[in-house]
Amino acid sequence: MFATFSRRAVVLVSSCVVVTAAAALAAVPPEGLAERIGRHLDLFDAEPHLTHSELRLPPERGAPAPLPHPGQVAVCEEPGRDEVVTLPDPGAPDGGRPLWIRRPPGPDSADLPVLYLLHGSASTHETLMDEGVGELLDREMCRSGVEFVVAAPHGQERWGTTTEWGDAAHGRFALESFVTGPAVEAVEGEHVRPRALRAVGGFSMGGYGAAALALRNPGLYSQVASWAGYFRVDDPHGTFGGDTAPHSPDLLLGAADVRDIRFVLVEGTDDHTPLQRGSIHGEAARFAALLDERGMTVTTLHPRGGHDFATWRRSFPDTVDFLVSGWTSTP
Repeated sequence: MFATFSRRAVVLVSSCVVVTAAAALAAVPPEGLAERIGRHLDLFDAEPHLTHSELRLPPERGAPAPLPHPGQVAVCEEPGRDEVVTLPDPGAPDGGRPLWIRRPPGPDSADLPVLYLLHGSASTHETLMDEGVGELLDREMCRSGVEFVVAAPHGQERWGTTTEWGDAAHGRFALESFVTGPAVEAVEGEHVRPRALRAVGGFSMGGYGAAALALRNPGLYSQVASWAGYFRVDDPHGTFGGDTAPHSPDLLLGAADVRDIRFVLVEGTDDHTPLQRGSIHGEAARFAALLDERGMTVTTLHPRGGHDFATWRRSFPDTVDFLVSGWTSTP
């Protein structure tokens, strides 16, 4: 959508993609294997169980981070596999909520990272599929040598209001609970990922949602990628009622357990998309300053352009490099 339009008025091309990865890792020689193995992450012996809004993880034990093998992973020879599952959800438009999952070739495992993607206010998971996000990510997985699962839920509700990817105060839908609960179960199944191998990203309203959900559920995600997000509540349809502070990313940075979440923030140089108060312009810099004040890891990218797919696509290489560096890093 164009920068002069409201984010509610135009169908976002928020099929937004994640692309690219850590090419520098390809040059690590065999004797650098210890550095490539990276931090030891968590696998679990017991089954996970759900609360109202997040997946509670059982006791942990160590597992290695993924090793990069540029040009030598299965997706170089065979495309990823698409699946759309529909999970029961009374707040969804048809009583069931679709979830697009794209897996690289081969068996699933608990050491395969997952990127959960949240679309914008006027789009769906199908927008991401139609824009070829899966194929673009296949290519970048091959280049970087780090494969990962992509999972994008349908974020609309049956009455047609914007959801802000939250649980509605009036009780008609519960998107945060769905994304952090049933969606994780459906994607990961018996191969429950450690927190360090989960990232959540999104575009426009989804960029806001990714930041809010990660900060509200710090035990689930270790990284956030926000394209054209905003970091205060912009809720024209009153999803949160009068109690908005617990959903405002810029007010959720005080807890000690959020301080290690890594953020990459993308905002087009000409993105002046209106919000209820002000616009998206300047939101990335404002939020990055708050993260910096707390010693948190943040990268801010400003590709040329506005509030559209062409702009966001310019940031894909750096964005995915950022995510891969987190997935493969040492402590």
